[in-house]
Amino acid sequence: MSKEHSGVLRAWESTMRKTQAAKKRANNIFGITSMANVTNNDLEDDTDKGVSISGEAYFAEKILPNGDYYTGQWYDNFPDGQGKYLWTDGCMYLGEWHKGKTMGKGRFSWPSGASYEGEFKTGYMDGTGTYIGSNGDNYKGKWVMNMKHGHGILNYSNGDCYDGEWRRGLQEGHGKYQWQNKNYYIGEWKNGVIFGKGIFVWSNGNTYDGYWEDGMPKGNGTYQWPDGSFYVGNWSKDPDEQNGTYYPSESSLAANLEWDPTTVYNELAGCKICVGERVSIMPSQKRLATWYSSKGGDKPRRMSVDGRVSVGVERPLDKMSLWENDGNSNGLRQVRRDLDCELLGIPHNDANPKFNLGLPLKAPKLEKRQGETISKGHRNYELMLNLQLGIRHSVGRPAPATSFDLKASAFDPKDKIWTRFPREGSKYTPPHQSYEFKWKDYCPVVFRTLRKLFKVDPADYMISICGDNALRELSSPGKSGSFFYLTDDDRYMIKTMKKSEVKMFLRMLSAYYNHVRSFENTLVIKYYGLHCVKLPGTTQKKVRFIIMGNLLRSDYTIHRRFDLKGSSLGRITEKNEFETDNTTILKDLDLNFIFKLQKAWYQEFCWQIEKDCEFLVQERTMDYSLLVGLHFREISTNGELIPCQRRNSENESTDHISRPNADQLLLDPKRWASVKLGSNMPARVERTIRKPELELQLVGEQTGECYEVIMFFGIIDILQDYDITKKLEHAYKSIHYDPTSISAVDPKQYSKRFRDFIFKVFAEDT
Repeated sequence: MSKEHSGVLRAWESTMRKTQAAKKRANNIFGITSMANVTNNDLEDDTDKGVSISGEAYFAEKILPNGDYYTGQWYDNFPDGQGKYLWTDGCMYLGEWHKGKTMGKGRFSWPSGASYEGEFKTGYMDGTGTYIGSNGDNYKGKWVMNMKHGHGILNYSNGDCYDGEWRRGLQEGHGKYQWQNKNYYIGEWKNGVIFGKGIFVWSNGNTYDGYWEDGMPKGNGTYQWPDGSFYVGNWSKDPDEQNGTYYPSESSLAANLEWDPTTVYNELAGCKICVGERVSIMPSQKRLATWYSSKGGDKPRRMSVDGRVSVGVERPLDKMSLWENDGNSNGLRQVRRDLDCELLGIPHNDANPKFNLGLPLKAPKLEKRQGETISKGHRNYELMLNLQLGIRHSVGRPAPATSFDLKASAFDPKDKIWTRFPREGSKYTPPHQSYEFKWKDYCPVVFRTLRKLFKVDPADYMISICGDNALRELSSPGKSGSFFYLTDDDRYMIKTMKKSEVKMFLRMLSAYYNHVRSFENTLVIKYYGLHCVKLPGTTQKKVRFIIMGNLLRSDYTIHRRFDLKGSSLGRITEKNEFETDNTTILKDLDLNFIFKLQKAWYQEFCWQIEKDCEFLVQERTMDYSLLVGLHFREISTNGELIPCQRRNSENESTDHISRPNADQLLLDPKRWASVKLGSNMPARVERTIRKPELELQLVGEQTGECYEVIMFFGIIDILQDYDITKKLEHAYKSIHYDPTSISAVDPKQYSKRFRDFIFKVFAEDT
């Protein structure tokens, strides 16, 4: 089994454990061919032929009351060994079983005539196998968890053929695609489309050899005719970017001098990549109906199989559980809110300013600094020392000056430096009080250049992270299981990472570098370093972490923090209105403002969001969010937010900063110099109100009540790939909830929903 293969399986197993802990019925959705529990009370007539010898497998033939039929080896209440199972809808599996799961070699057939013959693992088509579709499609090759993954050959029913690498069900890597008309392409693929370097050969002998993007020539390339004449240059669908030179052969000096490169794009438009047949239901989704004693008996019993649940059937309570998140239902939160209302003597919902315009907005209580200082005796004290020693070594290590034009080798994931830190010190490392450890720098040249690009002074960087003041650990890990640490000056945040996240980031590092270099005002979070500490001991545990900028670091007090995605499922804080403080991260359904930017800033904001989202879609990332911080500039002595004066004259100045009682910090010329898109931005927010019966609406109704604020915002959490775990999460939640409400969706869909929502809650201040 390959490392990639086993990694996908481990991700699946992890997802299964979490899902089963949250909801026992998840097995009906996620892939294991599972058993419907049937108790003694459901006893009815069925046919059970076979002789059981205690502790041994035996041959059984069973006709179930629902019409399903099984014949084959049976052991410990499960099919085990060779056996055949026929479902009432016409699906059939014939092959090897292990403890009730299809495992080993077998053949699965659909009533449509489609079939798969090959290897299975825990209910999935997994390994080497051949799928023949009902329309005549024929794929032979590698599979992982029901998806084509690895090398495989797909002969389409229309005569097209693809022979090459697959990844998660799509062509990715190197491959050859030949059309029915004898045109063919050999080269690189990405996410099911031609992308990268490759050569396209037409049946008439013409060729294009060069770079591609989204199925069309893009970048340097050469188009050549059979007579030897050729055109070489930079290719683009945009005529302004297209440029090149035509070189005729001796036999065609005047034949093609007026040739137009756009004709190539017209020719390629007809060369569509065949999508192939979509499988109606996967073998892993088929539910196996069997029976066993609710009293724990091991012998097979004659019982009915009612309550058989098909994938995709919606249960009455599913929609009522829309707010459910990590096992904590909205019902519990609602009870708490009702109790708060009773204690205050106020009718339900009238106690919440989110629903009641008559209630003034109040500034949240101010908490002391976030996090717990990591001092001696803290469980992660030694790790902090290792981190600080490693950073000091990495940043202080002499290195030649580099330009911003980096070589491709600098982005190679193999470009990493291991350094050993013995306690007694070495030629390159100082003596220290911690245990011996190993330190790894990933792509050191790239991150050194990024810090230079972001205008980070190396000395200040070292002092912030490695100075005398300790780091602070946030009270609890995030949803991903990562831990977060803050530097004492709040300038940098350090996050532990999973190996999959590191791989994802290294894969997109070149694109990330080019993006942040191209767009100075990008809202994408800034990354400064990627490192790993290898701890001593037999386990040799590795702790990987990334250093990034703290978007909400400011001399102003941040009163409100919002994490916005544009989805609604679980997107509400666990705390009620009276428990939140200025460090509470509020979510989409907590939002009760429209953010209003002055015209120039708003136009820049919209343009930059579009560019950043294009980059994130290109890199197939999702689950990111816009983190927004608000500092309210006018707060009364009793803690109420003071709305700004309504302007009664068109001649009144629109400069919201220069009023007499303006914040002195903002009037500081140095402060003006620090104002940029997403940081220290003067703006206004307009209060919105939700109707109690429309708690799920993402954007409330505008009230005209505005407040002057200083805003901070940026896009965070960009390293989540739409991998098999997220696809399983999407499959599971889509059955129980509205698919548009969940966070885990395809990157293109995620980006569109994110942008649509952001452009609703941000507006031009007129």
